[in-house]
Amino acid sequence: MGETGKTRTRQPPATYPLAVSGEFGRVLVVDDNRVIRQLIRVNLELEGFEVVTAADGVECLEVVHDAAPDVITLDVVMPRLDGLRTAALLRADPRTRDLPLALISAGLQHEAEAAHRAGADAFLAKPFDPADLVSLVRRLAGAHPRAAAVRRPVEPGRSRRC
Repeated sequence: MGETGKTRTRQPPATYPLAVSGEFGRVLVVDDNRVIRQLIRVNLELEGFEVVTAADGVECLEVVHDAAPDVITLDVVMPRLDGLRTAALLRADPRTRDLPLALISAGLQHEAEAAHRAGADAFLAKPFDPADLVSLVRRLAGAHPRAAAVRRPVEPGRSRRC
């Protein structure tokens, strides 16, 4: 009687490290679209940023203090808590009110105006050129006083995923 062959599934090698030290700072990327989070994450990590992710505004508010980011990017349209309300809550909290915020969305003029009213420091329209994203985050991180400080590591088990 023949033996049934067993196959092993190999995991493809990672194309980039799962945890990248933030030579240029730590960015909290908040977007409900996993593909967009991954796109932003990879582009920022390749440029020397450490990236922590959250899937919506509620998760952002849960991780922001432990993550201690130098910059936060927020999608405008998200479930549970959208980017505009999240930005307003971050600005109302004394611990996060001075963190640079960039809101990212479809690029409608009224969204850009609403983003600035909510306290965003910058607005980036989708679709965006990754180079524009990196440039914007570098500018915001450079303006943040903690950007040059030594960072503490993200607590194990915290959101460092896409």
